Order: sequence, then C-alpha cells, then structure tokens
Amino acid sequence: MTDSKGLSLQWKMLIGFAVGLTLGLIVHFTQADAPWVDTVTTYVTGPIGQIFLRLLFMLVIPLLFSALVVGVAEMGDVAALKRIGVKTLVYTVAISSIAVVIALTAVNIFRPGDGVDPALAQSLLSEAREGAGAILTNTREMPSGVQAFLNIIPSNVVTAASQNDILAVMFFALIFGIGLLLVNTPSAQRLQEAVEGIFHVTMKLIGIVIRMAPIAIACFMFNLAAVFGWELLVRLGAYVGVVLLALAIHMFVVYSVALKTLGGMSPLYFFRQSQEAMVVAFSTASSNATLPTALRVAEERLRLPPKVSRFVLTIGATANQNGTAIFEGVTVLFLAQFFGVDLTLTQQFMVLLVCILGGIGTAGVPAGSLPVVALILGMVGVPPEGIGLVLGVDRFLDMCRTTLNVTGDLTAAVVISRGEDEGPPAPQRTPEGEGVAEAHPS
Repeated sequence: MTDSKGLSLQWKMLIGFAVGLTLGLIVHFTQADAPWVDTVTTYVTGPIGQIFLRLLFMLVIPLLFSALVVGVAEMGDVAALKRIGVKTLVYTVAISSIAVVIALTAVNIFRPGDGVDPALAQSLLSEAREGAGAILTNTREMPSGVQAFLNIIPSNVVTAASQNDILAVMFFALIFGIGLLLVNTPSAQRLQEAVEGIFHVTMKLIGIVIRMAPIAIACFMFNLAAVFGWELLVRLGAYVGVVLLALAIHMFVVYSVALKTLGGMSPLYFFRQSQEAMVVAFSTASSNATLPTALRVAEERLRLPPKVSRFVLTIGATANQNGTAIFEGVTVLFLAQFFGVDLTLTQQFMVLLVCILGGIGTAGVPAGSLPVVALILGMVGVPPEGIGLVLGVDRFLDMCRTTLNVTGDLTAAVVISRGEDEGPPAPQRTPEGEGVAEAHPS
C-alpha cells in the first residue's frame, strides 16, 4: 500500500514508531515529572490511540465472522472437492493447534515480557484501563472448568457479539460455515456471496482505518517510551527473538515431519522447489499477493494435481495462517507479561482457541492480524494499546510469518494430494542435481 509519492504504509508505520520512541525516550530522561507530559498523554496522544483502537474493534467482529464463514464454506463450493475440503479443514485445525502450542510454550519458557518494573507496568495498566473505557468492558474474570467450555457455545450470538465474546462468535461462524458447506442450493449460494460481500466491505474499511496507524503508533510509542525508557527496547528485542524461534521450529520441524510422514515427500526436495514462493511471500508480506506464484510452484515445481493444489492454496491464503496464529499467541502472552497480567491456564487455553480460529479467519494481507490481536488483548485484560509496542517491528515479523503461511499452504497441498487420483510425483534427478518431479519423492 503506497501513496501518490510512493511511500509505503509500512515505511510510514516505521517512521511513526521511530518518532514516537525517540520523543518518548527524550521525555523519559529529561521531562518525566513535568506536568505537561501528563496533559499531553491524557488529552492528545491517549485519545488518538483510543480512536484508532475503537475503529478497529468496531470492524473486527464482522471481519472475523465473514472471513471464517467464507473460508469454511468455500471448501465445499464444488461437490467433487467436498472430501478434499473436509481433509483440508481437519489438517488446518490440527496443524494450527500445533503452531499455537509451540508459540505458547516458547513464550512461557523464555518469558520475553518479564523484567519490567512492576510498579511502572501496573501504573500504565491502570491508566490504560481508565482510558480504554468500553473497549475493556469484556475483561471480566473468565470462568474455568466446564463452564469455560460451555461458554464457547453461545446461547445468543447477538449478545455474544455485543459483548465482544470473540470465541463464541467464531464458534458460531465455524458452525455457520459448515452449514453452508453442506447445503448446496441457490439460496445458500446467494447467502454465501452476501457474507463474502460483508468481508470485502469490512476489509476495505479496515484498510482505510489502518492508514492512520502511523500516527497511532507514534502516540502509543510516545506514551510507552516516556514510562519505560530503555527497558522497552530490551524487552522488544527478546520478543522478536521468541517469535522468530517459534516460526523456525514450526517451519523446519513440524512441516518437515508432516511432509515426510503425511505427504510422503522429502523435506529437502520440498524446500528447494518452494524457494520462489517463499521469497515472494517474504518480500510482499501478503499470502494473497503470493497466491499466483504459489499456484505455479505447486503445479510446475512440485507437480501436484491442479484440482487439489488450486483448491487448497486458494483456501489456504485465508484459512491456513499458521504463522499468524504463532504471532498472535506470542504477542498476547508477551504483552500480558510486560504489563504484569498473570494469565491463568484457562485464559491461556482461551487464547490458544482464539488463535487457532484466528489463523483460519484472518485475512491474508499485510497487518491482517492486527485487529485480532487487539481484541484478544482486551478479552484477557491486557491494554489493547499495548499493540503499539510491537507495530514498529511488525513489518519484519509480518514478512517472516507470511513466509511460514505460504510454506504451510504448499505443505498442506502436498499432504492433501496424497491418496487422490493424482499424487505428488517424485523428482527425477537431472545431471545438475535439480529435481524434476515424476513420482513421489521419499
């Protein structure tokens, strides 16, 4: 996304991050106790950040509902592919669950958010809750045990939406999408198109809201840096390291095991043939923008059957976002640790479920996971404006997690292809050692 002068939104966000951080650090070391600082944070930078968050919260429920419904329903839009759709759904949920477990394990072991002065963190947390107002009305004490499980199933989806009960809304969207998948009538098709229209409109509006992100980031970072000083940079570096570690484990361990055991393909062969799609994913930070390249790689390099690869990769661009699920899980727990919010096992389990469904329902565009992260933060009692901490480094992390997302889509295509009429063929070695697919590699 660029303006008429060619300056991308990501560069603007980075500039906003740098400006806010620099000014905040200057204030922290020179004017921390000055009365004007409190005035600026209370009446200028704070409200600007809240406006940005409220606009995101306003749109996140229709976005997640429509994206999840369409993502699931499209798995059965062709009767011959319903079996493939069910296999894709089961595989996607299973592999996303592994991704989130890796993320939560890594962030609990390394705890990148620890080490911040508890008094300062609690002070900022109190101020954030006062300023957030209605955004944090859903941060009530979460139920545990059987009640926590029952609360996932809403008795009234409208009430759940009004209370920002994201897990209940997403459960309803999942069931609704499965219903559309099973009903093949003209009326159901028109309803699916209407829901898809909601998705397109919401995405357009979020794209407009995201344009004010550079200003909001500058405000967030000014407030945070003015309070925490250099501690902010130390914790941020640790956070980036944990995200990259979790992404690497999932790509090179989990995907390799899935390729070898479920797909019957050599991981080395797969990664070598998929390099082009991975590079495009890293440079664009968009699963949707990488889709044409991924389709060509699947058919020409991996030699997967087109009827499977086109279906799985098209759905996967929105519904198989393992990197996004990892990012969301690490970010939520990191910010909880940073602000001194001790999440119970039940709350962490809720975060896991939301991240799994969020990985299915998050749009495959740059910054598509931002609204989901903000809503999860509010759900577990962490100030949503904490996302300002990570937005400055989000572009780089977005590029990394998109690479994992696209690689995961190609991995899914290999796994789903196995056992179909045409299986993924194996490489026939050329004199130069380049693999040309002819039969299943092992």
